[in-house]
Amino acid sequence: MLEIFQDGGLLMLPIAFCSVIAMAICLERWWSLRRAQVLPEPLLARMGDTSGWPSSSTALNELGETSQLGYVLAVGLANVAQPKDEFQKARQTALDITAHSLERHLTGLGVVASICPLLGILGTVVGLIEVFDQLFAAGQTDSQLLAGGISTALITTAAGLSVAIPALVCHRALLRHVDALLLEIEAVSDRFFDQMRKDT
Repeated sequence: MLEIFQDGGLLMLPIAFCSVIAMAICLERWWSLRRAQVLPEPLLARMGDTSGWPSSSTALNELGETSQLGYVLAVGLANVAQPKDEFQKARQTALDITAHSLERHLTGLGVVASICPLLGILGTVVGLIEVFDQLFAAGQTDSQLLAGGISTALITTAAGLSVAIPALVCHRALLRHVDALLLEIEAVSDRFFDQMRKDT
């Protein structure tokens, strides 16, 4: 494995660095985006009753820090007495902020998935240039030497794709997961505040 890494040349270093970044982002996001973390069951159970919710800023801040659903509820509770248009505007802003929070680092993962194949191709091009320079300097066109040089030059392309494909799959899966979480947050908060308005 080390020999293959060395044969790939200097551009194997940024590809390896990208693989570490991609793995770190994937693990961190899957851990942070667990449903129990974003929509805690105790909070969902409590939403069955619209009475007894906090109204002080301190209590609302504490609620908002518990989870993404808690944040949306805290903003809604702080503005529930406002006219409907103002309430909807505040709640939509909270949902936008929540979406940004859930999508944190996903742009970086998408960048890694995009640039790794390009780094691989660049490494291959550089490797081919070196092979042809060596052949030209030696004044020969040995097919075995040419084939061996091309094989070595293609290592970076293979490495780049090996990092990019899993990163792209993880990126798409995480985006779908975030969309599902946002839809659920919006749906449960809608039902909660609709019921609260009816009860009052």
